[in-house]
Amino acid sequence: MELTPLQNDRAAGVLVALAAGDALGAGYEFGAPLPDGADVTMKGGGPFGFAPAEWTDDTSMAIPIAQALLEAASDAGSSSPAALTMIVRAWTAWAAEAKDVGAQTSSVIAAARRLASEAGRSKVRAADFSAAAEDFHARTGRSAGNGSLMRTAPLALAYLDRDPAPLMAAAGELSALTHTDPDAQEACGLWCVAIRNAVLTGILDVRAGLPLLAPERAALWLERIEVAERSRPRDFSRNGWVVEAFQGAWSAIHFASSSAAGPAHLRAALEEAVRGGRDTDTVAAIAGGLLGATYGYTAVPFEWRRRLHGWPGLRTRDLMMLGMELGRGEGHRPDTWPRAERHDYSMWSRTNALVQHPHDDGVWLGGVGSLRRTAELGIDAVVSLCRLGTSDVPGVLPEDHATFWVIDSPAEEDNAHAAYVVREAAAAVERFRAEGKTVLLHCVRAESRTPTAAALYGARVAGVTAMEALEDVRRVLPEARPNGLFLELLRDADARATFLPVV
Repeated sequence: MELTPLQNDRAAGVLVALAAGDALGAGYEFGAPLPDGADVTMKGGGPFGFAPAEWTDDTSMAIPIAQALLEAASDAGSSSPAALTMIVRAWTAWAAEAKDVGAQTSSVIAAARRLASEAGRSKVRAADFSAAAEDFHARTGRSAGNGSLMRTAPLALAYLDRDPAPLMAAAGELSALTHTDPDAQEACGLWCVAIRNAVLTGILDVRAGLPLLAPERAALWLERIEVAERSRPRDFSRNGWVVEAFQGAWSAIHFASSSAAGPAHLRAALEEAVRGGRDTDTVAAIAGGLLGATYGYTAVPFEWRRRLHGWPGLRTRDLMMLGMELGRGEGHRPDTWPRAERHDYSMWSRTNALVQHPHDDGVWLGGVGSLRRTAELGIDAVVSLCRLGTSDVPGVLPEDHATFWVIDSPAEEDNAHAAYVVREAAAAVERFRAEGKTVLLHCVRAESRTPTAAALYGARVAGVTAMEALEDVRRVLPEARPNGLFLELLRDADARATFLPVV
């Protein structure tokens, strides 16, 4: 599917924000609700000893769904037996080494392996999982844990160019691999339809899928949604149940919307989800998938994206690529951005600009050609404001390469959150400098995006206005001419006297 730049951003944000919520909640799992205003960080730890910024089973189970659907891109979103079998085999391999596997999911995986063995097969099939899940439900009388809702988000990306009704059905089928209860299947369907709608339109609407349910079930879910909107995450003490996990995630999103918008809403809602306590990583992961679909990759704070990682050895960029490629429905595209090793700027002139920041000689300002000189100049952190290939920044650790999506355009509709992104880039420079790193801040030609972020940083460190800092930058970068949107951003910073978020 041909996505607009903003839809690309939102597709890329689904898995990244899901994982960010997951890792944010990992260190607080099973804890009591936190008071309003309590700090929430990616501190790691928790009952399963996750590393700081490491995602848990929520994201680890979502990734095989995305990968299998991407491999089956020619038949994307069909939930074919081959795709489902690829998913369950990846789950089985993950469970053998995972720090934490939900009780119901663990039971189904073990039973599915027994069924495969009894049939003389060394590998499980999707049918083994479905049969094991049905047996679990028949024996226990319930299978409505939150384990299928937490992982369901990638499925929505495979249905962007299709009617939502098949998506609702496919979400139920995917849920039933481990969770057959109607509540679990319908929760997954409603959340997937909301994610699809958000990626396509940028609108948060958890009610979008209600017309696809039977009338009595739609009425029940509408009542549950309305309860969530009158409540807060801390009010749902049984959020291991899929219904209260759904309500907890939506209540976090709804409550935070009263005081924040855009990227600030994404952050506030995920922090609210974690402060709700108990199954914090799962509720925040569920909320994150929908928030990322609404606000995009660019809305996820760099401090959260920076060290985000987890099974099977992936990082933020990997999740961004998975989401974007799955949303496009074209499979892997190894020769194009964002998966290509190199991004070709050979047709551009004046890409080799490289000067020191007038207010800090530990910061270099340059064009994309200056990346060739990072080792020579002892640069150990890079802040990029343009597209790059996976191998365009050699010798710099992934956590020391801050990437920001912003198009050099004066039209507001070409960028989702231009002011926020440029401020985040300037804050990343300040963060790296506080860690003693030598930093390169660059875009393609250092003419518009780079001087804007450099001026915001200069205003902070030199104690001058952003427009004064820009004039200082222009003295060392004579070609610097930020477009009208960026000039307005700097003037607004001066009017508000808030040049950067606190680092």
